[in-house]
Amino acid sequence: MGKWGNQGKGATELEAPMPTFQWEEIQKHNLCTDKWLVINRKVFNRVIGHYAGEDATDAFLAFHRSFGFVLKIMKPLLIGELAPEEPSQDRGKNSQIIEDFRALRKTAEVMNLFKSNQLFFLLHLAHIIAMESIAWFTIFYFGNSWIPTIIMAVVLATSQAQAGWLQHDYGHLSVYKKSMWNHIVQNFIIGYLKGGSANWWNHRHFQHHIKPNVFHKDPDVSMLHVFVLGEWQPTEYRKKKLKYLPYNHQHEYFFLIGPLLLIPLYFHFLESHWFMNHIVMEMDQEPYRDWFSSQLAATCNMEQFFNSWFSGHLNFQIKHHLFPTVPWHNLPKVAPLVRSLCAKHSIEYLEKPLLQLDTYLHK
Repeated sequence: MGKWGNQGKGATELEAPMPTFQWEEIQKHNLCTDKWLVINRKVFNRVIGHYAGEDATDAFLAFHRSFGFVLKIMKPLLIGELAPEEPSQDRGKNSQIIEDFRALRKTAEVMNLFKSNQLFFLLHLAHIIAMESIAWFTIFYFGNSWIPTIIMAVVLATSQAQAGWLQHDYGHLSVYKKSMWNHIVQNFIIGYLKGGSANWWNHRHFQHHIKPNVFHKDPDVSMLHVFVLGEWQPTEYRKKKLKYLPYNHQHEYFFLIGPLLLIPLYFHFLESHWFMNHIVMEMDQEPYRDWFSSQLAATCNMEQFFNSWFSGHLNFQIKHHLFPTVPWHNLPKVAPLVRSLCAKHSIEYLEKPLLQLDTYLHK
């Protein structure tokens, strides 16, 4: 976990007493230009903006495979530690849930669930490249008449969806021990196969993971120019009289937007699973929950519509959000552990069929 001696001048000078802070003081530093957070009772400045004024230990651990190494890099940002009389958690969060979740994570580590099968990912990449090749060969050899074009579109849409799922795991550093190799392969898949930006995707997706379904923090629920979501946005923006579109008719003009998507309909259907797991769940302002409870409140599993391959293994969305660096193929093994912890603390573990999620989404 890293040692904290010999850390430079000031607050981190060798053998100098480290400044201590109370939660009341830490929580004042949650502004855009002034952000403090706590990791393992150490107070840092300018690390994860969305956790300003909070304990970010579990969120930080979820995204870093080499926790101790990263903490060493962060030494210049260390400004103090929690006062001895202060609890490790802010705002009265349930310490028992937090302790149990950390024990669950250690169990997963002992079971080697964070270790990837690199052959699995290599074969997955190979079958994507094969589908891309088949699609282009079809249009090249048979021409651009309707039947070859339809075949090409279906195969290419399938490969593009699968490429999106695959780069997702590399983006989460789930495959190789060294981050560099994960970044290289992710850039190849999203950049050369999909024509996208890995930096853009990472920036948005990590914010979504940190605070899922929290307005002003999760970019995936910021759709104000088209739709208002959840229960808070419609009420709040009605009070502000802020409107870009007639939102009270969004359930009607949704079907006017739909025909524009008829051509890429199959592709959008294949990639619809990622938001189906979230938009049907609670959306609100910052609720200040612990990591385990916040992820369970904002995600649900999708029962297997076809199989895990078809949905990019996002039918295990709850487990993925709790453990972003666990590779696809190990997510089913985490499920019993998570179910057990939910049952112990009476936390709802949601799993719904795709069609039920779709029906709920269009209410």
